[in-house]
Amino acid sequence: MSSARKYDSLAEHFEANRPHLRAVALRMLGSPSEADDALQEAWIKVSRADIDTVENIAGWLRMVVARIALDMLRSRRARREEPFELATIEQGTREMDPESEAVLADSVGQALLIVLERLAPAERLAFVLHDMFDVPFDEIAAIVGRSPAAVRQVASRARRRVRGATGGDDVGRRLKVVGAFLAAARAGDFEGLLGLLAPDATIRADSIAVALGSPPLIRGADAVAQIFAGRAQTAEVALIDGLPGLIWAPGGRPRVVWQFEVSGGRVAQIVSIADRKRIGQLALRPCRT
Repeated sequence: MSSARKYDSLAEHFEANRPHLRAVALRMLGSPSEADDALQEAWIKVSRADIDTVENIAGWLRMVVARIALDMLRSRRARREEPFELATIEQGTREMDPESEAVLADSVGQALLIVLERLAPAERLAFVLHDMFDVPFDEIAAIVGRSPAAVRQVASRARRRVRGATGGDDVGRRLKVVGAFLAAARAGDFEGLLGLLAPDATIRADSIAVALGSPPLIRGADAVAQIFAGRAQTAEVALIDGLPGLIWAPGGRPRVVWQFEVSGGRVAQIVSIADRKRIGQLALRPCRT
């Protein structure tokens, strides 16, 4: 394969995996601007690499982004240990516009964001990659230069710190809301569904779901409840790129994914994804609630 074709192929892989790579960087760094910087640096690195021997390109790209984010976390931590510059560094590393900060806090959970900032870089990486993206410890070990057993201990320690500081797993509470929503949907409990939906709740569908007959946008708790009442019998609760949702996977193959935005204990938005290529880019982890 010519150099130009290799470059084009790598660019296609990078763009196809960009949403997942940015989700990883965002949850590791806690800043949209820093996540974008990490992806830009990652592309510079991978665009110069030889991918002929790479078997799992998606995993390799995630490893590159994770290593860059880890270096950024370590650099940030080192700067914060300089006493005379602490206030300046705190302000610089946390700087983001109010809208971006609100979106990030709402998607991850403000309590979780705060405690992630307190974790050591290796702890944060292990917790984010394993607990939020279901990355195996062997892969994480290769990133941080430790044994899988050591990484497992680091992740366990980070998990205890997160749960102790937040009074429980913020993502876990959101999973319970999604689990209750699924139970009400299966039972055809219209009133139960309404109680779990924000008044202005919406469902948004991707282009494939629309082509299959789903409306592009449904707005209002009543309309959303009507869509789900008595349905989703074979769906299951899952973490989708670290956030709560539902998966419909007949025969073990994910066909439709619903990403849930939960705020204040209620479902604010559901995004329906039926595009197989997009689903393949998501980290899917079935959960018990």
